[in-house]
Amino acid sequence: MSSFKHLDVDILKKFNQPGPRYTSYPTAPVFSDKFTSADFKQEIIKTNAEDNPTDLSLYFHFPYCDTLCYFCGCNMMVTQNRKHIAEYNEYLKRDIDLLVPMISPKRKVQQMHWGGGTPTYLEPDEIRDIGNYIKERFDFSEDIEASVEIDPRGLTKDHLQALRDVGFNRTSFGVQDFNQKVQEAVNRIQSEELTTQTIEWARELGFQSINLDLIYGLPFQTLESFRETVEKVAQLSPDRIAVFNYAHVPWLKKHMKLIKAEDLPSPDERLQILKMTIETLMDAGYEYIGMDHFAKPTDELAVAQKNGTLYRNFQGYSTKAGCDVYAFGLSAISQFQNIYAQNLKHLKDYYKRVDSGDAATNVGYRMTADDHIRKETIMQLMCNLEIDKRDIEAKFGINFEDYFASDIPKLNVFVEDGLLENNAGNIKVIGSGILVIRNIAMCFDAYLEKMMAEKPVFSKTV
Repeated sequence: MSSFKHLDVDILKKFNQPGPRYTSYPTAPVFSDKFTSADFKQEIIKTNAEDNPTDLSLYFHFPYCDTLCYFCGCNMMVTQNRKHIAEYNEYLKRDIDLLVPMISPKRKVQQMHWGGGTPTYLEPDEIRDIGNYIKERFDFSEDIEASVEIDPRGLTKDHLQALRDVGFNRTSFGVQDFNQKVQEAVNRIQSEELTTQTIEWARELGFQSINLDLIYGLPFQTLESFRETVEKVAQLSPDRIAVFNYAHVPWLKKHMKLIKAEDLPSPDERLQILKMTIETLMDAGYEYIGMDHFAKPTDELAVAQKNGTLYRNFQGYSTKAGCDVYAFGLSAISQFQNIYAQNLKHLKDYYKRVDSGDAATNVGYRMTADDHIRKETIMQLMCNLEIDKRDIEAKFGINFEDYFASDIPKLNVFVEDGLLENNAGNIKVIGSGILVIRNIAMCFDAYLEKMMAEKPVFSKTV
């Protein structure tokens, strides 16, 4: 749990460099096409033959959107042709049916997430159709954590009712910024009234948790204009708030060229905006979980962090540790104990593979013994803000100091700046260290130096 209230912008400046978000370790750039669909299926068969297989987490990717948000970094496509959406849904069902026969019926689904794209670009009847199709093929736990990304624009109450009908109890959607000029610059016009209406509907229909996303670093944002947005969002009182840093990477996402670099806030102002945002939300009673996530003290994320049971995967922070993630649809990433497998990223390739009756794997990775040790170390840091050296030693049969002898000296700069304590039994993030948690985690990443030397693959940590 974070304990600071006010932060030092100079610390942010000092450590503002490209780095991973650690939703996985090793990170996605390590994935390779040497890992094939045959490797993925082999792992499915192996893990489902176990006497006590782990429970399941399901992810479904819906890539279509009504319009293009210029800041978007997701794998998405714009269409006005409803036939494209219907066709994709049918392929998604076939993708499910290819894998379900290999999955043990003993395994319960503890978590489900729909992302995109825009899952609510589906019509309510389409949501019910695909949702019921999934429910018929998996055994859902009674206390499932089922979350969905929605877009208030074009949303009806029946969309939300349809999501509740198929089992969703959590929802998340973007606000980004309430300022009209900023909204126009990024091609996402969403009024405060629309946002408020969506929250009211979600609460009325019994969604247990509502998350709002903000983005700082967008064109024409100023410290004062974004303060207004943050204060209004705090007044709406969502259970969780995520505040993301806009990564301007037009060389990776061509549509970002529609955002002019000269319209973006300066690096200094961006850091001032972040400082204000964190302080405002914490003053409003939210706890800073880490990275870009805030939660009310009573929220499951905050409780899990206090209890040391917080987890992290490709959907971000989670309270459902230990589940194998089965991911369906375009570009979706499955995550088991020993492997990662990402589906094909282009629609024609994905359809062709499903037509062939094979798993849609494009790239993946099989973890080594060293990967497991480093993953546990990094995940403890990212989730608990602390590494329990004795726990790592007991789990993996190593001497922590000896194993990480070349990595531990990298922590000294954080210790000297009062951001980290390196004790005999633990390594603990203190004060403003939570702001540079990614930088601290990078000290234990065995692949980072080589990746960073080859090409720019990560956004800046702040």
